[in-house]
Amino acid sequence: MKKYCFGIDVGGTTIKCGLFTVEGVLLEKWEIKTRTKDNGANVLPDIAATVLAKMGEKGIEADSVSGIGIGVPGPVNENGCLPYAVNLHWGFKDIEGELGEMTGLSVKAANDANIAALGEMWKGGGAGSRNMILVTLGTGVGGGIIIDGKILPGYHGAAGEIGHAFVAPKIKDPCNCGNCGCLEQVASATGIARLAKEELENSDEDSLLRGKPDLDAKKVFDAVKEGDALAIRVAEEFGGYLGTALSIFAEVTDPQVIVIGGGVSKAGPIILDYIAKNYRKHAFPALRETDFELAILGNDAGIYGGAKMVADL
Repeated sequence: MKKYCFGIDVGGTTIKCGLFTVEGVLLEKWEIKTRTKDNGANVLPDIAATVLAKMGEKGIEADSVSGIGIGVPGPVNENGCLPYAVNLHWGFKDIEGELGEMTGLSVKAANDANIAALGEMWKGGGAGSRNMILVTLGTGVGGGIIIDGKILPGYHGAAGEIGHAFVAPKIKDPCNCGNCGCLEQVASATGIARLAKEELENSDEDSLLRGKPDLDAKKVFDAVKEGDALAIRVAEEFGGYLGTALSIFAEVTDPQVIVIGGGVSKAGPIILDYIAKNYRKHAFPALRETDFELAILGNDAGIYGGAKMVADL
């Protein structure tokens, strides 16, 4: 009998859904709106409804579905419970218990960045590995840690919060988390733009970045590719912060591969050069040759990871 599973990735605007075989073949993907009104009361019922509707449409019986794997934007503990999710207006939520009762299916829940890491390990940039760190570089810096093929959630569900490691004592204004000097403030897309603006303010040298409206990370790495000296200094500083931080995380988790994703990674392999070079300066000798790869699943990483959580049930 053919076996199926569902991967669900809950975002603040849309919920991404995927129907898979347990071998990891994506059969269909679709999205539904995230209805956050009434403290997010409709989110789980809407997911249950769309899963059951898809099963009815495809003629899939419950006994041929291994389960639903779901990622949400917040810390999920080992029991599948989430204390809060600001973007969904949720307080405490027993995701696995509630969604399981609504669908009659097995449910596994995890943080959205963690399931993205699991997806990249299964069918993405980390395929073939069982120990991996994923770093996502976007508006913020996210991450996920995979140990022996499984998500490392941590006691509070907050393992892999790479973006909030303290790395930049010079920064005195607060991060979104409330602390100062977080990796997110110097290695995210907004952090890279911040470093570039500081370089421009502290120098009067010619640069392709000077006078650019809406200076962003893409413009910085485009200038790096053109050999712009100031942009290269920004890339070195960015790589110094992120590479050094990853050398510390690696000394705790000993990954086989470190996968870099998120919007900033669209700069391509050049971004890995600056990160890996600085990583290898500081890594423990046994860890210096850890592979670096770009993420390849993009926005589908979460649904792949959700499916992987239940594919083997």
